Amino acid sequence: MRQSYIMPGFRPTLGFTLVYLGLVVLIPLSTLVFKSLSLSWDDYVHIITSNRVMASFRVSFSTSLLAALIASFFGFIIAWTFVRYHFFGKRILDALIDLPFALPTAVAGIVLATIYQPNGYIGQLLINTFGIKVAYTPTGIVIALIFISMPFVVRTVQPVLQEFDSTMEEAASTLGATKLQIFTKVIFPNVFPALLTGFSLAFARGVGEYGSVIFIAGNIPYVSEIVPLMIITKLEQYEYAGATAIALTLLVISFVLLLIINLLQLWVRKRSGQL
Repeated sequence: MRQSYIMPGFRPTLGFTLVYLGLVVLIPLSTLVFKSLSLSWDDYVHIITSNRVMASFRVSFSTSLLAALIASFFGFIIAWTFVRYHFFGKRILDALIDLPFALPTAVAGIVLATIYQPNGYIGQLLINTFGIKVAYTPTGIVIALIFISMPFVVRTVQPVLQEFDSTMEEAASTLGATKLQIFTKVIFPNVFPALLTGFSLAFARGVGEYGSVIFIAGNIPYVSEIVPLMIITKLEQYEYAGATAIALTLLVISFVLLLIINLLQLWVRKRSGQL
């Protein structure tokens, strides 16, 4: 029996999708690969394994991972608050969550650097009270990445919480489950796949973020220098092969990590019976 499609025009839409993926995604990425092939294997290894490049990879991935974890934790709490509680000013706060989407990243970086620098309002308070320096350190990078990645988690988890069937909670309550058991055994397993999706989006955004980070990071080699800045530095020095080698390595590592996260998400959905 011939398969029918809900949406008409399957072939034209599929063709448009393939053309879009080819022109916007595959061709630029293939050019990146071909440009890297101009380097010998020894030259490629020499560029990637240099101390400064390795330090930038360590800074980028460690800060992105930490920022994604923190954003996932607090993003879940914010989404829960918006869905489960009603309070004055809720709509305004809900709209403010999307502000990092509209705000230019460079503007966000300048604002964060201004308030967290040693003589800034918050930066001076943290130094005098706790002895914590934020600006020009990896801590500042984490704060900037949390700021720009938090909306990804909130907007991914919030719809799932809104569509969650409350009768499941009522059934668990009638069976004698405590509030903690209802949350850990009923609610969280159903929300966890969406939370993983938000985490992966936050992590991917953090790895490639540039504008909001460079101002607060200070770009100190071996301390707060990120991979995107290393790529820009290579391009400014007309070392195009070196820049593409670093970019290709960043692409491969990010793809592998995101693939692992997606496989974990698929496994969690199968375990929770959503597939």
